[in-house]
Amino acid sequence: MIKITKSIEKVLERDAKVIFSMKRVPYPFVADHGDGDYVYDIAGNKFIDFTSFISVYNLGEDGRIASRKAAKAQIDKMMHAAFTDFYAELPVRFAEKLVTMFPKGFGRVFFSNSGTEANEAALKFAKMFTKRQYVIGFYGAFHGRSYGSLGVTASSKTQRAHFGPFNSVIHAPYPYPYRFPYGDANECARFCISYLRDTILERDVDPEEVAAIMIEPIQGEGGYVVPPKLFMKELRKLASEHGILLIADEVQSGYMRTGKFLALDNFGVEADIYTMAKALGGGLPLGATIARSSLGDIPRGSHGTTFGGNLPEIASAEAALDYVKRNMKSLQSNVKKKGKMITDRLNEMKDDYEIVGDVRGMGMMIGVELVKDKDSKIPAIRESDDVLVEAFRNGLLLLPCGKSSIRIIPPITSTEADLTKGLDMFEDAIKKIDAQKRN
Repeated sequence: MIKITKSIEKVLERDAKVIFSMKRVPYPFVADHGDGDYVYDIAGNKFIDFTSFISVYNLGEDGRIASRKAAKAQIDKMMHAAFTDFYAELPVRFAEKLVTMFPKGFGRVFFSNSGTEANEAALKFAKMFTKRQYVIGFYGAFHGRSYGSLGVTASSKTQRAHFGPFNSVIHAPYPYPYRFPYGDANECARFCISYLRDTILERDVDPEEVAAIMIEPIQGEGGYVVPPKLFMKELRKLASEHGILLIADEVQSGYMRTGKFLALDNFGVEADIYTMAKALGGGLPLGATIARSSLGDIPRGSHGTTFGGNLPEIASAEAALDYVKRNMKSLQSNVKKKGKMITDRLNEMKDDYEIVGDVRGMGMMIGVELVKDKDSKIPAIRESDDVLVEAFRNGLLLLPCGKSSIRIIPPITSTEADLTKGLDMFEDAIKKIDAQKRN
């Protein structure tokens, strides 16, 4: 059982006095260090990590070792090269390697510091390339909290409250098959496409004024919602028909998380602009916006950054990407194998516990939606927090998403033995909270 020591309580007290409030998990994990599939807090408590620290440590300890060595070596050489103003070979070399992971014809890269900055750049570039002003996003989407990306975000009213108005953004329904009341997944896809085509592009905005449609291939903060393949294919067709650029936000779903470098590849379509961050930097803050070469360049000085292309971050990212390239086949097969193992076990829990309403995902990006009961599908918001806390007490770190869903995103390099231990801890938590709810 995890012990909450006075040292942990004191850090929480100090944090509350000097740090602006943030969305934190409902349990007091105070990070200290990591080792393999495990992380430790400042009191020495040991946890299995099913969060990858918000999908940053996709490669776990294996990738981190190479990234740390590369970053340390670069720090001793030079840290900051003001890449917006001067030239450096390392970011150029990494960009050349990075574009090889994208479909043919992608060759322009902009480096920034985070996912929200990568998305800000994508939005600006799309408007610049098309000379159009509107953007279409989706309900449930999360693209960041800076002004432009927040305008496209529609995951929670808390994220948007008091920051508006947000200009030139229209939101459309994202296909959420579990909560679609009128048919199966493909009917859900058809409904969402028809609403976009027949309502938004007929009544809300002229498609000739729409610069881009921004979408997460799998919604993250919105609940780990996986759209039907039919939806993505029809969305690509609709965008192409009207000359609208498709922006794929791969910040959380990309970088091998689904078994492919790009989550959108699972749907058999290509975007015009991709954004990446989180796992891209190998543990250090790095964002990237990658566009088709045919879209052209941007005017000098129209967009920039002080720290984008920071040398230790790029060194770390290059080492991680080299690791991915060397181990691509084994990573792909292992994500598929481990993802199935996790999903099979979670579906067994779905059969056994009334509180588990839905299990969905791709590869090792899996969501478990908790409900009051399977018939009503009422989100089990309090119970979801209770499961997170109970799992923490058992020695397992988890993150929430959506109204009452829990993310299962361990490092893709996790051992099957540790995944099984973590799933045992998760089931113990589910079993306890499910029993309490019934009694």
